[in-house]
Amino acid sequence: MKVSVIIPAKEEAKTIADVIEGCRGHADELLVIDGHSRDGTAEVARRCGAEVHLDAGKGKGAALRQGIALATGEVLVFIDAEGSHDPDDIPRLVMPIVEGRAEHVQGSRIMGGSDELHGDVSKFLRNIGSDIITCGINLRFGAALTDSQNGFRAILREVALTLDLREDLTTIEQELIIKTLRAGYRLLEVPTHEYRRLYGHSKISLRRHSWRYVYSWLRYLL
Repeated sequence: MKVSVIIPAKEEAKTIADVIEGCRGHADELLVIDGHSRDGTAEVARRCGAEVHLDAGKGKGAALRQGIALATGEVLVFIDAEGSHDPDDIPRLVMPIVEGRAEHVQGSRIMGGSDELHGDVSKFLRNIGSDIITCGINLRFGAALTDSQNGFRAILREVALTLDLREDLTTIEQELIIKTLRAGYRLLEVPTHEYRRLYGHSKISLRRHSWRYVYSWLRYLL
């Protein structure tokens, strides 16, 4: 199966080259969806041989939806651009799909460990919110997921196209999971490790985005 790796990126010029190089051996197609970065992210990605497209400026979810539409691979891998995900975990995500055991494989930082999830009060509150959302999904669908908010996953493109994805922000992570389960597709969770971000900061703001997570969660769950 042809594998397309989709990398949404914004202001990640310091890390995008390493991410692309790490993915190269695991991908037949490399797509970077750049959020109009001002630090040269798109230029670095092009020099590294990735196919670069500018997004509509609406957020990560919109960038991923654009990547799904543009990709030509049968299997899509979503990986973040700041270097927190390990590209060497890509085969672990892809193989269950290639072997016919799942249509969607989610990476779990709870199972694989994280250097980024813990530390300050903001991360503590985010973890509580994530646990509540994951618990609600498990109760609703009889699942046993541990991590509903990780952006590292693989999914059949033909399945992704049927899910009618609508979220423009990082809330697309939980939308992908809920709609996969609601549609009856097989969702498998595998351990993947998350490294600490070396540069920049998370684009997620608890103050501005918390209500969007709750609204999205209830909208698709009920």
